[in-house]
Amino acid sequence: MILSVSRRTDIPAFYSEWFFNRLKEGYVLVRNPLNAHQVSKVNLSPQVIDCIVFWTKDPTPMLDRLALLSEYTYYFQITINGYDHKIERNLPAKDVIIDAFIRLSKQIGKKKVIWRYDPIIFTEEIDLAYHQKKFAMLAAKLAGYTQRCVISFVDSYQKSEKNMRHIGMRKIDESKMVEIGSQLAAIAQQYNISLETCSEVIDLASAGIKHSKCIDDQLISEILGAKIKVEKDKNQRQACGCVASVDIAAYNTCHHGCLYCYANYSDTAVKNNVSRHNPQSPLLIGELGSEDKVTDRKMISYIQRQLNLFDD
Repeated sequence: MILSVSRRTDIPAFYSEWFFNRLKEGYVLVRNPLNAHQVSKVNLSPQVIDCIVFWTKDPTPMLDRLALLSEYTYYFQITINGYDHKIERNLPAKDVIIDAFIRLSKQIGKKKVIWRYDPIIFTEEIDLAYHQKKFAMLAAKLAGYTQRCVISFVDSYQKSEKNMRHIGMRKIDESKMVEIGSQLAAIAQQYNISLETCSEVIDLASAGIKHSKCIDDQLISEILGAKIKVEKDKNQRQACGCVASVDIAAYNTCHHGCLYCYANYSDTAVKNNVSRHNPQSPLLIGELGSEDKVTDRKMISYIQRQLNLFDD
């Protein structure tokens, strides 16, 4: 099983104490986003989890506790953009995040620390020259501490469009995608960083950019030192190349307050949910209720499954 931690919120930045408590207890409870009373019990045993994929904008709270992950295989995806607090409202200073990125890379190796520069947004002020300048500055600081950078272009979600209406966000057509992709790829190449896209239909191979998998079975196989076969994640968009994983978080729980975020509906919803977080609870938010139905999720390690097939 591959554990996603998480597409729905930033667990490393805000809920690392809860996460490490769940590892210690050996399980986590996850509500179905479409039916809150359906709850899955997810086994967190190292014998079941082939890899943990962390998504974060600030890994700092986890840096001094990585020894607690010694029985697990894992890698981090860290988003560092060039936007200010008008767009990424509650993020620490960029230098703080860059320093954390470098510290993490030194501890676990640059293959396991992936830089995300996404989503790419255009406004009157945030144009091609803006992205070139910010991307080059970040690439220069992260050079030698990562092998890959993943980019994507902002998607149209009703809630994020509403949040960004006042900044005058502009549509990015395919010709503009090719133009900026080519410029960023040239910069990345200078610093020996491979540039890849996330969940993009457009083919940017002409710019030297390949499609990426954020939940990447090939990378996981390299880290594990054993080939695993994992099906494509049927719950993601068609353009998404990710393989199947289990996400353990909840929407409307991230404090970063980024205007482009698809995972938060409103600041009020986030505030209400955060007030119900208990680091000791098996659920990220709240507690089990009388109407909740808990079902053990059937899981097996992909490696173990392949060994069983081989034995048969």
